[in-house]
Amino acid sequence: MARRPSPDALEPRKTARQMRATHTVEAIIEAAARIFEVEGFEGYTTNAIAQKAGVSIGSLYQYFPNKDAITLALIAREANLLEAEIMQASIIERWEEALDAMVLAAVRHQLRRPVLARVLDVEEARLPQTKRSMSGSDQIYACVLNVLNRAGKCHSDAATLTVDVIGLTRGMTDMAGRIGEVGLEELGRRVRLAVFGYLGRAGIFANGKNAPNSAYLCSSTNDRQKMTVAARQLAEKKASNTCHSVLRPTASP
Repeated sequence: MARRPSPDALEPRKTARQMRATHTVEAIIEAAARIFEVEGFEGYTTNAIAQKAGVSIGSLYQYFPNKDAITLALIAREANLLEAEIMQASIIERWEEALDAMVLAAVRHQLRRPVLARVLDVEEARLPQTKRSMSGSDQIYACVLNVLNRAGKCHSDAATLTVDVIGLTRGMTDMAGRIGEVGLEELGRRVRLAVFGYLGRAGIFANGKNAPNSAYLCSSTNDRQKMTVAARQLAEKKASNTCHSVLRPTASP
């Protein structure tokens, strides 16, 4: 049984500061991704990565002590991409639309490069976590927690709900990746139904208030966007004679 590398052994040897060095590191990481996608674990060597990146093996070792360190850098890159999409979705004003967009961002991320996503799921479980790999998870957790806290009903255990929502989303997207599912609309529909169905059973919707209806959850991405725009236009029309738009969050007492 192979020994699990220590976190210290997986840290980059030096940080790229100049633009040329940054491009070299990016080329190495992207080369690693492409080798994983085309050749899998068998072809994943530092020599192959250096050749694919168009750099010397010496240049590669200036930045990474071994191939596992490159893998962790690749995991961190993909996590940062997902984190950016999640954070962007989380600022949507209506909490249920924000959560819906966050779920779809996770599904899109899994299906954007499905082969790579499946390989990195395996590697992430094998390799020890580092500060870099944990920071992305912490940011996503904070985003989901913030959105759930905006639901309009204070739940006594929002932290548990947050963990469960992340677990549901990741579990379903990871399993879809393992069986080779590539349909964004269908997978997105199922994950959203699971997440919002769970939240409904958990009592986060006060007397049905703010609960997305089944037509919304089962709709396609384009149809859902049209429904959202129509709902906003209706709300703005009703609020035209008031001082504050109904879409503006109510200040906490």
